[in-house]
Amino acid sequence: MHKIRISPSVLRGTVSVPPSKSAAHRAIICAALARGKSIISPIELSNDILATISCMRNLGAEIELDGTTLTVDGTNVFSVKNVTLDCGESGSTLRFLVPVAAAGGVAACFVGHGKLPERPIGVYTDCLPEKGVKCVTKGGLPLEISGRLKSGIYEIPGNISSQFITGLLLALPVLDGDSEIRLTSPAQSVGYISMTINAMKDFGVNVQPLQDGWKIPGNQQYICRNYNVEGDWSQAAFFMTAAALGGEISIDNLSTLSAQGDKECMEIYRRLGVSINENNGIIIMKPGSLRGIEVDASDIPDMVPALAAAAAVAEGRTVIRGAERLRIKECDRLAAMADGLTKLGAKIKETSDGLIIDGVKTLSGGFAEGYNDHRVVMSLSMTAAACSGDIVLTDMESVNKSYPSFFDEYRRLGGIADVIMGQ
Repeated sequence: MHKIRISPSVLRGTVSVPPSKSAAHRAIICAALARGKSIISPIELSNDILATISCMRNLGAEIELDGTTLTVDGTNVFSVKNVTLDCGESGSTLRFLVPVAAAGGVAACFVGHGKLPERPIGVYTDCLPEKGVKCVTKGGLPLEISGRLKSGIYEIPGNISSQFITGLLLALPVLDGDSEIRLTSPAQSVGYISMTINAMKDFGVNVQPLQDGWKIPGNQQYICRNYNVEGDWSQAAFFMTAAALGGEISIDNLSTLSAQGDKECMEIYRRLGVSINENNGIIIMKPGSLRGIEVDASDIPDMVPALAAAAAVAEGRTVIRGAERLRIKECDRLAAMADGLTKLGAKIKETSDGLIIDGVKTLSGGFAEGYNDHRVVMSLSMTAAACSGDIVLTDMESVNKSYPSFFDEYRRLGGIADVIMGQ
C-alpha cells in the first residue's frame, strides 16, 4: 500500500459519483438468476463489484464487460454444484450469496480477505441448518455450505445488518413453496431493504410486506431486462464534506427519488450548515456556517466517517449515535476516525455506539492511518481543506474497494494529492 500526501486545497466543480455499489450488487445477482441476457449499466469495477461478478460466474452465470456495461446471462446459473466463492473484502457479496447458492443446491466454500473472515455470519448458521442447509465454520470464513434451501418461515432479529435480510429476500422466491421473513425486533437500514425489494420487482419478482416482515411467494422466476444503475448517495457524502469545508461542488447523477438510505445525507448536511439545492437533477452544494448537530446513524452508518470529518470544524458539539455496527466493518471505523481526526488536530472521542466531536476552527494536518478502509481514507482526505498543513495518509489503494477513480476526481476538482512511492 502506498501513502498519499494531500495539501490544503478547496474543491470546486461538477462531479459524477460512481454508480451505486449497493444497486449494482443487487442487479448483478437478480440478472444472474434470470434465464436469458440482461444488460446492466453503468458499472464501476470496484473491488467489491468484481467480487460479486466473480462469484456469479463461478455459480455458472456468463458475464461480459464492455466499457461500463455488463451483459449477464443466467441461463446456466447453478449448473456448477461444487464451488469456491471468493468474496474478497465484500460483506455484501458474502451475505447476499450464502442463501442464493443454497437455493440452487450448490455446495459452496465461501472465503474472503482482510477483515471479512472475522465479520459476523451467525444469523445464517442459526437459521439455515433448520431449512436444509448444513453450515461448517469455526465462527467466520471459510464457511462451507451444502444441501438445498427449503421454503418456510424465517425468524430473525431486525437489528442485524440488512445484508442478511437481503440475502434471504433474493433467494427465497426461487424455492418451491412460499416463505416468510419475520423480524423479532425492528429493522435497521430499512433503505437498503427497500432497494432490494425494488430491484427484485424490476426483475419480475414479487415480495409482499407484512406487519413484521415480508411474504415471499415461491416458484417465481427472475426475468431478464435492461437495468440502469443509479448514482451512489453514500459517495455523495464525501463531496458534501468538501462543500462544508469551503468547496463548491455539483453532483449531476443522483436521484432524489432514490430508495437509498444514504440519501438522508442531504438533509443532515443541511442541518450541519451546508447550502444544498437541486436544479434540473443537479445537486448544488456550497459552504455555510457550520454548527454542531445530533445524528442517529442507525439507518445510515456508512455516512458517519464523512460526517465526522465535516463536524470536526463545526462550531459547537456534534453527537453521532446508533453507529455501533461500524466497529465490525473493514476496520473499527469509530476508532479509526477518532484516531485519524485526533492526529489531524480535531477534538473527538468515541462512545460505545458513536462519536462526540467538539469543533475547532482549523485542523493542523499531519500523519494518519487509513486502516485499509476506503471510507476512512476518503473522509480524511477531504479534511485537507480545513488543515493548515499537509496530510499524509496510509493505504490510499483502499479506495479501490468502492471508488477506484476517487483521487483522479479529487485532483480534477482542484485537490492537491501526490502519491508517496515505495512505501
